[in-house]
Amino acid sequence: MREQGLQFSVGLDLYEYVREAILNTREQDWAPAITQQGEEREGAAVCELKDLDLSSWPPGTRAICRRERPHPGAQLKFTDVNGFRFQVFITDQEDKDIAQLEARHRGHARVENRIRCGKAAGLENLPFHDFMPNCVWLELVLAAQDLIAFFQNLCLRGEAQQWDPKAAALPPVPHRGPCCPHRSSPIPQVAAELAMDPILYDAFRRLRRLEAAA
Repeated sequence: MREQGLQFSVGLDLYEYVREAILNTREQDWAPAITQQGEEREGAAVCELKDLDLSSWPPGTRAICRRERPHPGAQLKFTDVNGFRFQVFITDQEDKDIAQLEARHRGHARVENRIRCGKAAGLENLPFHDFMPNCVWLELVLAAQDLIAFFQNLCLRGEAQQWDPKAAALPPVPHRGPCCPHRSSPIPQVAAELAMDPILYDAFRRLRRLEAAA
């Protein structure tokens, strides 16, 4: 990774020597953790484990620990001390703001959300027997993911940016063959309902402004 000019940030298991380093950390060495938006995260704190032996890792490797009160009803583990839950990661990033480093590392969970989004967009099953048609299918799924991601970031706000595309999918169009000639498609009705949604209405207003600016 270093030969490629890359830096790393990976989780570290709570081995005995890691837990010992956590418990030896002074209370004044803990600093408030922050959210992805840079605001203070209630009940969470971070510190750098200075006494941890990282000599087997590349020079400059640091260990950052986060402690947090579990949500009500969560079952504590034997590694949880004084009601705190601990997570540790190691990194060779030189940033002095360990709260920012920890927030950046924790934000990697969005990758799992993108994988779930990809499955909802068609990545869960490859429909063809041959390799090349499946390659085309994969490119279409990736294009759909790009469209969803850009729409979420540019047009939606708040919790709507985390909407799951599978939960928001339109219902399937019913078969309109001889067996049900008078059965109408639900899509116009669904489209009308979506148009009345204030969040989506605001999102499409932003989309029109982006189109006009382009």
